Amino acid sequence: MRALTAALLVLSGPSAAPVRDQQQWVLDALNVEQAWTVTKGEGVTVAVVDSGVDGQIKELKGRVSAGPDMTSGAVSRQMPPGRHGTAMAGLIAASGEDDGLIGVAPKAHILSLPMLTDDDPEVSVPPAQDEEQVTESPLARALRYAANHGAKVVSMSIGSYGPLRSEREAVSYALGKGVVLVAAVGNDGLTEYARQNSTSYWSFPAGYPGVIGVAATDKQGKRAAFSSDNLSVLVAAPGVGVPVVKRKSGYELSEGTSSAAALVAGVAALIKAKYPDLPPEQVAQALASSARGRPAAGYDDQTGYGVVDAAAALNAAERLTGEQRSVVAGKEHFGQGEDSPVPTRPGPDPLRLWLYGGGVLVALVMFCGAIILLNQRKE
Repeated sequence: MRALTAALLVLSGPSAAPVRDQQQWVLDALNVEQAWTVTKGEGVTVAVVDSGVDGQIKELKGRVSAGPDMTSGAVSRQMPPGRHGTAMAGLIAASGEDDGLIGVAPKAHILSLPMLTDDDPEVSVPPAQDEEQVTESPLARALRYAANHGAKVVSMSIGSYGPLRSEREAVSYALGKGVVLVAAVGNDGLTEYARQNSTSYWSFPAGYPGVIGVAATDKQGKRAAFSSDNLSVLVAAPGVGVPVVKRKSGYELSEGTSSAAALVAGVAALIKAKYPDLPPEQVAQALASSARGRPAAGYDDQTGYGVVDAAAALNAAERLTGEQRSVVAGKEHFGQGEDSPVPTRPGPDPLRLWLYGGGVLVALVMFCGAIILLNQRKE
């Protein structure tokens, strides 16, 4: 079974400035505060597939449910909270309690689905062949659990090389349940392979169809040098010097596509809170079509369609919801014209039968009359 690893690269302590001041540039980059005038993520559960989440820190207290250890088939076993999972959960849903860190969707709920620990090593080997012999990976188990336990968004700041059949099937299952899937594209932008080939190895789950792959940008909105560049990238978000919560208490700075993916998962939670019936593909469309800093060509494999704009994405989602309603509006959509005639019942047409029968009768009379005339002439 392949290893799944966290995409977080660097964590270092921030300066003595208040954390809300430290994170203001992130909120501005995503245009989050304008989006909060519409929704703050009420009623939405975001599953965090990562290391465990510490639900006792002040910003998350009372809003974290702990799922079972996804690496084990035993649903009763639980893993201890981890540094990385706690940091990502805070970016999604921290409440800002006592002027602490505030997440993109500060009223959302977190479902912690641990499947790795902070001690798991980084993967630094070329991708292997598809391991079809794996019946169900921890990630596949986590996706199905999330879809079956009320999650509307799944945040996956994890990555590994090579797809698995069980994961492809679990991704399809979750998407079919209406769950939005968001994942980090990876931190391989500076690898030797990337330098030689001008592209990065694909990381999964970001590489699966239907998953929103997120790249990292800096304070200037430019792609972070470490961020992987390939066609799994759909959109981008801040991933350099992003303040995060620490386990138990305190804050630190994060660097990686992990943070970018968690932030976008928070924006997806805002969309699902306002438009709960919007399907995953239209949530992705809303994020992509409204992104800022769009590349000159419209799209590239470094930042995708650009940096996510939370307020603009909500507006785009509203338009898509209107389009969706018009499609199913029936007669009101197509006008009040006359109805088509009711189809005739199958079988013989009575009128045609009478015409046919009358024609046959006339023909018989004429035939018999001709025979009589011929017989009279012979006599």
